[in-house]
Amino acid sequence: MRELIEKTIDIDEILKGKMGRKVRYVPRFVVSWLKHIVHEDEVNRFLWESRHLSGTEWLTECVRYLKMDITIEGLENLPDKNDGKLYTFVSNHPLGGQDGVALGSIIGRHYDGKFRYLVNDLLLNLPGLKPVSIGINKTGKQSRDFPRMVEAGFKGDNHLLMFPAGLNSRKINGKIHDLPWKKTFVVKSVEARRDVVPIYFSGRNSNRFYRIARFSDRFLPFNLAMLFLVDEMYRNVGKSFRVVIGKPIPWQTFDKSKTPMEWAKFVEDKVYEL
Repeated sequence: MRELIEKTIDIDEILKGKMGRKVRYVPRFVVSWLKHIVHEDEVNRFLWESRHLSGTEWLTECVRYLKMDITIEGLENLPDKNDGKLYTFVSNHPLGGQDGVALGSIIGRHYDGKFRYLVNDLLLNLPGLKPVSIGINKTGKQSRDFPRMVEAGFKGDNHLLMFPAGLNSRKINGKIHDLPWKKTFVVKSVEARRDVVPIYFSGRNSNRFYRIARFSDRFLPFNLAMLFLVDEMYRNVGKSFRVVIGKPIPWQTFDKSKTPMEWAKFVEDKVYEL
């Protein structure tokens, strides 16, 4: 008898929630393709089998499930968890899946789970991730809450883990590189007096992904490439990754000698030098 698995990711329900009554106009073959490309069955099985875990423990289980071989350099640069300070950890975002769970596992284990992601609110559908996430929606009616949610995150009592590019990396002039980093982490870290810890994460997605992303970024009003990130995650199962943690940058560094955007570029460059 086939095991009954409660569906956490239900493409039919997600489409209904996003489109309402218009969902009936979506052809069934499109729905079937979406279920395939987001690996609905495989993801739901993992979520069901790991349903007893949450936060750091769940992230660490993700690393095991994805068979990630991670080499960490600069672990000594992670500030002491008992120094009484809060930090903003910022990283490049080459993959869109594995990098997030791996860094969350590393930071979470070092700081006893006392950290939060600023993430796309769609990821709040993952029960194991929700306890360590602050969901951000930059589109639609909820976009007005974006500044308030960011403010709450920086005023909270947890370390923050951010990917300042917002989207995962693209292929730019033949190299895998983030889109320009946003200034929010600089402005808010100064306001909250949080030192910034730069982190570099190695890795890349498939050439197919970068072709789709280039087309989407140029011609479409929505991020089509995001649909393929789960498929890219499964393509990267069993691969090796390098994580390099840099020395903390004191918040006082970000003075008036540069604009916040220029300081964001400064930190971005530091990350790619690691």
